Amino acid sequence: MGKKLTIKAIAEMAGVSSATVSKVLNNTGRYSEETKQNILDIVKKYDYRPNAVAKSLRTSKSKTIGVIVPDITNEFFAQIVLAIENHCGELGYSVFICNSNENEEKELKYFEELELKGVDGLIYLSASDQLFQMKTQLPIVCIDRKPKLHNVAIVTSDNFNGGSIAARELLQKGCKNLLIISDYRDVFPTMERLRGFQKVMEDNQIPFSHVKVEVGIKQAQKAIDFLIKDQGFQYDGIFATTDWLAFGVKLALEHHQINVPEKVKIIGYDNISLAEYMSISSIDQNKVALGTLAAKKLLNMIDNGVSVDKETTIPVKYIERNSTLNF
Repeated sequence: MGKKLTIKAIAEMAGVSSATVSKVLNNTGRYSEETKQNILDIVKKYDYRPNAVAKSLRTSKSKTIGVIVPDITNEFFAQIVLAIENHCGELGYSVFICNSNENEEKELKYFEELELKGVDGLIYLSASDQLFQMKTQLPIVCIDRKPKLHNVAIVTSDNFNGGSIAARELLQKGCKNLLIISDYRDVFPTMERLRGFQKVMEDNQIPFSHVKVEVGIKQAQKAIDFLIKDQGFQYDGIFATTDWLAFGVKLALEHHQINVPEKVKIIGYDNISLAEYMSISSIDQNKVALGTLAAKKLLNMIDNGVSVDKETTIPVKYIERNSTLNF
């Protein structure tokens, strides 16, 4: 453009008032969808950044943060988000919660919209890796992701140890033919759980089988159904990398009248209320600690510009229930 982009310049290009541009950027007031899209297209074309260009409009922090979550209906994520909201609320911050339904395009759109709103920082819960290619100076905290960026701090559960614990528990229960069922996507927490499980198996020179499925009860049921019908069922110990998968495994085994835990022992992961209700042993992640610590880190970065502890790992623990008991 030959000169620094301003709210007034955007308004002139869009054929609207400066007030309308401000309303769109701050998501307030009334305007047509066509007007909104026209302004956002201009903003994107000229790489407009509210924090850099419109400081005169913001004499202090916005006291808002954004949270991008893949599935807010998942109890694991919901409890983390609630902890984030509780901690931030106590300190006077409002939280914009964006549910992406695990859609990368939606996550990228939310990222752009949150930045346009002028949030002070962002928290990602297992967000798309594409987001880490975006150019931004906003402070970011990732939960269960490890991008190597200067403006990103990390909070994660000890997923490697969680996988190791599951393996050791099944071996101690006398299981000899082991199966691990996991998310088909190679996301960081799943891969760490697999590494931990595999390390224990290798140390004990015990082979195991691995099945990848989409995360869901029905998908796990279908996988177990197939194994039973295709080759008979030879396994006596199963580690599912989420409780939802463990539940599907248990339903499938019960449908085929394979007794749990007498014939097969099952361990899940996350320790959501479903695991307690179905009496499935599980690796517990401290969801409140994950959310609270992520919020603390982000607010510290907002206030001080850096995170004192760039990466923090929170311990996990084993919760035993009926699915692994010896009778």
